[in-house]
Amino acid sequence: MSAELRARAHEPRCIHEMVGEQARRTPGAIAVSHGDLRLTYRELDLRSAALARRLGSAGVVRGDTVVVLLDRSIDLIVALTAVLRAGAAYLYLDPAEPIGQRERILADTRARYAVAHSDSAHRIDLPVVLNIDDDEPGASPSVPADEDDRTPVDSPAYVCYTSGSTGDPKGVVVSHRAVFRLVDDPSWIDVRDDDVFFQLTRVGFDVSTFEIWMPLVRGLRLALGPPLRANLDLADLAGTMRAEGVTVLWLTAGLFHQMVMHHLEGLAGIRHLLAGGDVLSPAHVRRVMTAYPDLIFTNGYGPTENTTFSTCWTTRDPGSAPTVPIGVPIDGSSAVVRGDDLRPVADGETGELWVGGSGVANGYLHRGAETAMRFVADLDPDAAPGSRMYRTGDLARWRADGTLEFLGRVDRQLKIRGYRVEPSMVESEILRLPGVAQAAVVPRTYGASDTRLIAYVGAGGDPSTWPAFSASLREQLQAGLPAHLVPWAIVVHPELALNPNGKVDRSALPSAKIPRNVWNEYVAPRDSVEARLAEIWSEALDIEDVGVEDNFFDLGGHSLLAAELLAALPEEFDSTLPARTLYLRPTIAELAKELRGSAEESNPERTTDASAQ
Repeated sequence: MSAELRARAHEPRCIHEMVGEQARRTPGAIAVSHGDLRLTYRELDLRSAALARRLGSAGVVRGDTVVVLLDRSIDLIVALTAVLRAGAAYLYLDPAEPIGQRERILADTRARYAVAHSDSAHRIDLPVVLNIDDDEPGASPSVPADEDDRTPVDSPAYVCYTSGSTGDPKGVVVSHRAVFRLVDDPSWIDVRDDDVFFQLTRVGFDVSTFEIWMPLVRGLRLALGPPLRANLDLADLAGTMRAEGVTVLWLTAGLFHQMVMHHLEGLAGIRHLLAGGDVLSPAHVRRVMTAYPDLIFTNGYGPTENTTFSTCWTTRDPGSAPTVPIGVPIDGSSAVVRGDDLRPVADGETGELWVGGSGVANGYLHRGAETAMRFVADLDPDAAPGSRMYRTGDLARWRADGTLEFLGRVDRQLKIRGYRVEPSMVESEILRLPGVAQAAVVPRTYGASDTRLIAYVGAGGDPSTWPAFSASLREQLQAGLPAHLVPWAIVVHPELALNPNGKVDRSALPSAKIPRNVWNEYVAPRDSVEARLAEIWSEALDIEDVGVEDNFFDLGGHSLLAAELLAALPEEFDSTLPARTLYLRPTIAELAKELRGSAEESNPERTTDASAQ
């Protein structure tokens, strides 16, 4: 598959210059709306110019990093624009995030300047903190900067911290050139003059780059959404979008699945819906596009290190493929799938996805060694001198139709009973099943080598139906997947918690014993033998309240675990059973009967029931 760079039509410019041009072109147009509040392009221009002058007077120079600690608001958009006009890069921090996380990032960034409201300035310990409440717009609109005063397009525009797969926050430094490549004349989205964009994601999440600057460099209206918190009411969210007349909307995968499942009517006014950030369910894509036949849909893929989107799949037809592709490289980007030998793999083969082009970030802030490890030279002999690519750590393959398919993370691979498993692949399979709105698959390790997959699904509905629904999901997976890919247990919840970026929060998934999830009714132990066997099975299988009629293999047992349980019986019951016993008698009731018979044969005067006490 060709990895050629999609050509750019225009000379790159700085983002604040493009916004300033719109302010001179349509000064009275609404730039930002937030509830009943409105800000015109002229007002954005005047206020950001005044704050930029204050930043300069405070000592901010080209290349500095300025922390912005503000809630989602019109003031926030003014502050971001002002920082860019001052020649600096903005680093957004959410006032609501844990103080420990904020302090780690501040220590890493070594920033000296910040912009905050008076009520939150005390939350940030930096030498210079400007109070945006003191800002007073000047009387004159901006004028084009002199050539000597212009910020170079390769200068940092923002720093975005991402924990990646290690949990260690790293600051990704993104240039104006990279943002320009995202927002200038894109072929993967048809932006219209009457479009209204919605800013919903956390500004510290790089998709906000698309949400904020795509409309503002075009003179369109940016509508600000509510804070993305755990208690977000989807009905209220739908009402806000309807009131604002939103036509272009990005939803992270978690929110996308929830909206399609529970509030499909809330997407009625959307003309172009974009989603991504995690694996998308093809069933949900088909559902929303069937409900709204004129809808344009985009699955957007890309690491923070390549400025929001690297590839996009934009369509009016959801098709019938079992997975949702991540598309082709966007304008100004390239993509190559490489094997372990660093050579491009053949179409259809799996490898690591490398992405390149003008969207590649400058690197990690203050982390030269890590930058050199992940931001590497473009190995294509035809690439321009100095061209770089970013190694995503994602697995992908080129499909026969010329699009890329995401297959998971290199660093999430694990071995189950000797087989290599990618949990993201299993998540994709679960999301295909009817009734599933969300899915997260995580490994659990028991003992030295017993690793099992646990699947959590968000499905809603009546909790009394969840055990049967869980059993049905496992049966459907068993019919189409190898045994090592079938989750050992599927736990159903009304919905899965989302993190501040709108993705499923895997750290919030419960770690207690798994609820019983088999089709048959629960039958309690009737004597001490059955009670002790239920305890042993519960500990070995990590399942609550095992019933005496529950099938060992339906509960997730396997041959290795069966051998371990049978080997432990002599110590517990003074009885030895053949290795095939659990296959022939896979319930506690049947196994207890075998144990009683075995004990009576070996010691007629002593019952097995007594030996178990």
